[in-house]
Amino acid sequence: MEWDSNSDLSAEEEEEEDEEVSSSMFDDDDAAGSRPLPFPVENLLQTAPCGFVVTDAIDPDHPIIYVNTVFEMVTGYRAEEVLGRNCRFLQYRGPFAKRRHPLVDSAVVSEIKRCLEEGIEFQGELLNFRKDGSPMMNRLRLTPIYGDDDMISHVIGIQFFTEADIDLGPVPGTTIKESAKSSDRFHACLSAFRPGLPLGERNICRGVCGILQLSDEVIALKILSNLTPRDIASVGSVCRRLYELTKNEDLWRVVCQNAWGSETTRVLQAVPGAKRLGWGRLARELTTLEAATWRKVTVGGAVEPSRCNFSACAVGNRVVLFGGEGVNMQPMNDTFVLDLNANNPEWQHVQVSSPPPGRWGHTLSCVNGSHLVVFGGCGRQGLLNDVFVLDLDAKPPTWREISGLAPPLPRSWHSSCTLDGTKLIVSGGCADSGVLLSDTFLLDLSMERPVWREIPVAWKPPSRLGHTLSVYGGRKILMFGGLAKSGPLRFRSSDVFTMDLSEDEPCWRCVTGGGMPGSGNPGGMAPPPRLDHVAVSLPGGRILIFGGSVAGLHSASQLYLLDPTDEKPTWRILNVPGRPPRFAWGHSTCVVGGTRAIVLGGQTGEEWMLSELHELSLANSVI
Repeated sequence: MEWDSNSDLSAEEEEEEDEEVSSSMFDDDDAAGSRPLPFPVENLLQTAPCGFVVTDAIDPDHPIIYVNTVFEMVTGYRAEEVLGRNCRFLQYRGPFAKRRHPLVDSAVVSEIKRCLEEGIEFQGELLNFRKDGSPMMNRLRLTPIYGDDDMISHVIGIQFFTEADIDLGPVPGTTIKESAKSSDRFHACLSAFRPGLPLGERNICRGVCGILQLSDEVIALKILSNLTPRDIASVGSVCRRLYELTKNEDLWRVVCQNAWGSETTRVLQAVPGAKRLGWGRLARELTTLEAATWRKVTVGGAVEPSRCNFSACAVGNRVVLFGGEGVNMQPMNDTFVLDLNANNPEWQHVQVSSPPPGRWGHTLSCVNGSHLVVFGGCGRQGLLNDVFVLDLDAKPPTWREISGLAPPLPRSWHSSCTLDGTKLIVSGGCADSGVLLSDTFLLDLSMERPVWREIPVAWKPPSRLGHTLSVYGGRKILMFGGLAKSGPLRFRSSDVFTMDLSEDEPCWRCVTGGGMPGSGNPGGMAPPPRLDHVAVSLPGGRILIFGGSVAGLHSASQLYLLDPTDEKPTWRILNVPGRPPRFAWGHSTCVVGGTRAIVLGGQTGEEWMLSELHELSLANSVI
């Protein structure tokens, strides 16, 4: 079953539906390893490229729920472009055609329709078109899959594609050269399946048959474990054996670790209730965000004296708050901890040795498990560029200054993030006399004598303050928003920039922003320009934007989601039920246990809201 982010099923209904799928699609009495496939296998050994498609027969329009790599390679359509659609689009010449091409045999189309309605097998040949409009012949075999209740649950299509000896000329809007390239690609695909190849080398052509000849262990560890959580959910709809394999919790744990990283998986493993929920369900909820909900959290204790412009971060399931701006711009230097694993969480003032000078407009980050690192901000004597580290689990906890060589300029309202659990990255901010900065520095805290290093780039985003810096995809960082310089003026920004620090020569790339190198505009409704907002990194590389100082009448409580790993990143508005924080800016946030985003503080212009704590539960059934 393909995951649907708009699903309304509850966890219990989902489990019941899974049981129905397992009982209706396949015969439980057959042995998983020796049972014959419920569709003809002999034709999979042909020498033409073999496309493999599964459709949902419960839906009258037979939407596609799975396609294999050969289908994508030959047709030019990616899986995400066709899932949920009827296969008839292959009868249209190009993705923008509105009707079936006149050369497609209508008698064959009528026969396909009749066979589907009567629940019988179809075999025939039909003219199809690739995404670029070039023609090909599709020798098609459709086999209905019956459940125990004699209802057809799925239809499996096996497609043998060959070149069509038809010259239709280029599709309007394309060139002859482009059509020739497409033809060359198809011939290259065909060459991989020429009869002269040994049978063992026709891996793609053998398709599902070849895969199912492997042992369960090989399929799970060598093939399925390398797929994404969404792909695993789709593969489970193909046949009973794959369905059973995709229910294995150990497989799901490996899939999650490969997709999200070992550190995220380790944190999730320690979340209370995660074992009861299971990796499969957890992967679904964190992928689709179907269970996300806001709730207001009541905690004991107090952070006194009252303050704003503090920084907070998560250490495991603890929220740590440091510093801030008190009454009459008094810089604070105290540390508070809130343990959310406690039966009755309450703020505790932590007595620490050698605290840093008081400050506000600084950043607080977590490195190496339980260590906190503070950088910069504005103190009693002006702007700062010092670094202090605290081991929260030490007895007693003691702040220690790190004398990093070649430090960046003193600054406040900058952004920072941590990489690999050991490296601090600092970007932008406001220097003396209100000058905005555009530099990016890295400090490796694992070194005996850390040295600041500016990351050299050929081009920098416009200088800014009040923006966010997030890590995704292991060693990639994403910058969003802030108050950016534009000539002599400063404007709120909604631009997105990314940098891959695993490259030999890292460079900033503009995902959005008119007139900038490499700029483009992702689809969807982009967030209104803002600063002092919240950016939350989710498993799988997605970034969640919330709150901040927003221009005009736009609501800052709206959630926006962006996946920068997509080929064409698309903004998505996330509608989450519950009680979100009030309209405010200057929120501080942190992700606790990988499943909860804690939002605290904020300023309405009339009051500070440090006593209010809100939680965005990403996997609500864990709590």
